[in-house]
Amino acid sequence: MKATALSSARLRWITAAFAVAVTLIAALVWWDAAQRGGGRERGAVPDMNDARRIADGRLVYDAHCAACHGTNLEGQPEWKTRRADGKLPAPPHDDSGHTWHHPFDVLFAITKHGLVPPYAPAGYASDMPAFDKRLSDEDIWNALAYIRSRWSEKVRATHDELQRQVAAQRTR
Repeated sequence: MKATALSSARLRWITAAFAVAVTLIAALVWWDAAQRGGGRERGAVPDMNDARRIADGRLVYDAHCAACHGTNLEGQPEWKTRRADGKLPAPPHDDSGHTWHHPFDVLFAITKHGLVPPYAPAGYASDMPAFDKRLSDEDIWNALAYIRSRWSEKVRATHDELQRQVAAQRTR
């Protein structure tokens, strides 16, 4: 009887250990997928020159971004001057703004999560919402492709060089 009780206790322990191991592995797989952007390599940017992506991005931009950032990507007036509430107006996404000064993974993260650390100081007051509940990752990439398509050749070339530098740093 003692051998059966010991075997039963050992079987329960092994079963519990197995369940914990499976749960940990599942959590690691989920975390890794989240870090990679749902199957896309972390930091990997889709083809931002794809005509279909750009066309779809215009629809996303018009529906979700233009109200604040302008139908022509011009941003809000006085976008560099804080309003009475302490917030900055929405910046332009055209050549006159600073959007193109940031790599795509940063622009993607700000669009998805809003202006929160590490992309803004803790407690930073902004009207920029997080779009993670409203837009899919593909919608966000599409909107960014549309924005990029509106930049001048010179700004696109400058941003492409920034992207190359970011990619080179990741491979070191």
